[in-house]
Amino acid sequence: MAEADRVPAGINPNVPSVARMYDYYLGGRDNFAADREAAEKMIEIGRRMGNDAREIALANRGFLGRAVRLLAEAGVRQFIDIGAGLPTQDNVHQVAQRYAPGSRVVYVDNDPIVMTHARALLARDPDVLALEGDLKDPDAILDDPRVTGHLDLSQPYAVLLVAVLHFIPDNAEAGRITARIRERLAPGGFLVLSHLYAGNATDDQTQAGQQVYSGTASGGLARRGYDEIVSFFDGLELLGPGVVPVAGWTADASPDGSYDFVKGGILAGVGRVKA
Repeated sequence: MAEADRVPAGINPNVPSVARMYDYYLGGRDNFAADREAAEKMIEIGRRMGNDAREIALANRGFLGRAVRLLAEAGVRQFIDIGAGLPTQDNVHQVAQRYAPGSRVVYVDNDPIVMTHARALLARDPDVLALEGDLKDPDAILDDPRVTGHLDLSQPYAVLLVAVLHFIPDNAEAGRITARIRERLAPGGFLVLSHLYAGNATDDQTQAGQQVYSGTASGGLARRGYDEIVSFFDGLELLGPGVVPVAGWTADASPDGSYDFVKGGILAGVGRVKA
């Protein structure tokens, strides 16, 4: 089937989508020529920094699965994945239900094509909900009657912000969003977060990446430093090794382990609200 024949109504395939670019990094097929062109530019920028964007994306996906398994085994049965992206292998509900049958999941994204795919995939699973929402307004998501009807937010739940917050370029706004999510978490709840890391990126490399993503529907990209990313967990108890490169995050890793904080990439962490 030609690409032009599989474009859903209301989707402009000529404007790159961050979700479809990520799908391309992961080796998926739900992307168009504009997405692949933009993703290849990012791959080349990463190559100049000594990174492989595809490997980083796969490592980020691996972190998501490990974090969800950890929380499911710890007794968490409710998950809200904001900026969920296109369905792929080992989605949040599949991992959670594998280790904790009956887990309930809400997927949230602001990309219409993500919603089209997610609803088709999830139509027969009553424990999973997919809805359109904007990370910039977390209260609107958490107060949505579809969410409050699907989850009991007075009980522990996890909010997942996996490789999404760096599409909020303004530092003050990113801080406001994460602060509000932390405030809304019930005792015993969790924040799972991964974020693009500045590392040793030069100004030219950072600007080149920002230019690529300025042409997407997201409108921007932010590479933040270690302290900025750690601040998103303020007041939470960090699990495992804390905030470290995404490939190295496991629940049983040592906090004083050896991690490469020089190269850019993605940092990840899991924070818990003390019960």
